[in-house]
Amino acid sequence: MPDFVTAAPPVALTIAGSDSGGGAGLQADLRTFTACGVHGCVAVTAVTVQNSRAVTGIVEIPPATVADQVRAVASDIGIAAAKTGMLASSGIISAVAKVCEEVGLGTSVPLVVDPVAASMHGDPLLAADTLDELRLELFPRASLVTPNLDEVRLLIGMDVQSRAQQYEAARVLHALGPQWVLVKGGHLHGDPQCVDLLYDGRDVTEFSRPRVPTPHTHGSGDSLAAAITSALARGATMPAAVRYGKYYISQAVAHAYPLGAGMGPVSPFWRLLPGGPL
Repeated sequence: MPDFVTAAPPVALTIAGSDSGGGAGLQADLRTFTACGVHGCVAVTAVTVQNSRAVTGIVEIPPATVADQVRAVASDIGIAAAKTGMLASSGIISAVAKVCEEVGLGTSVPLVVDPVAASMHGDPLLAADTLDELRLELFPRASLVTPNLDEVRLLIGMDVQSRAQQYEAARVLHALGPQWVLVKGGHLHGDPQCVDLLYDGRDVTEFSRPRVPTPHTHGSGDSLAAAITSALARGATMPAAVRYGKYYISQAVAHAYPLGAGMGPVSPFWRLLPGGPL
């Protein structure tokens, strides 16, 4: 045993589903947490049966068990920041909203809500009748929500086709109650830049990176939200955390790799390259 004590890193919690292919979900979150220097804890919401081509099955975890996982971590280990991913059902969303209130997620502890509604393959991961619970129960508690343009369409019925509409979507989403909104522009095809808009109800900040020509973007939304959560756990302000997350995911996409016969994952391994930041 070493004769010294290593200080514990900050702790981030992901409340998300498992991806058996390892590309997205809590697996992507935990890889990102580690790459960003925080200890990752989990509250599993569902187990999916999936690979690089499709999601073929979902088994939900009982809502009470999801909430109990959050309580177990909060009561003993402590949480510096948290994020949500796939929540699967209205019962799970309600349970998560209640336990977040109970342990201070979204008030004393930053809470990033990634409103995952469908997989990268287009397979539904959130039942249509749960969108109201997401908007009404979880959004008002969120420090930040991070929808892509497909999720914007599902949440507010707006089909964003331009930067101006992206701005308007941020305003409409902010009216649902979160402190900050990040409307991601990765699905705004035809734009050589991938521009995400951060809005706090008053000011809009653009975060832009060149679009990377790769089909391998599985887990990109999860990884971006997890990188932002990691920065918040380390004490960053929201704009600084989003700037860090944007840099992290641009590098992860640039180093994405093929896996299986379908869509490969974005990669955290760029952090291990010689000269890469630690």
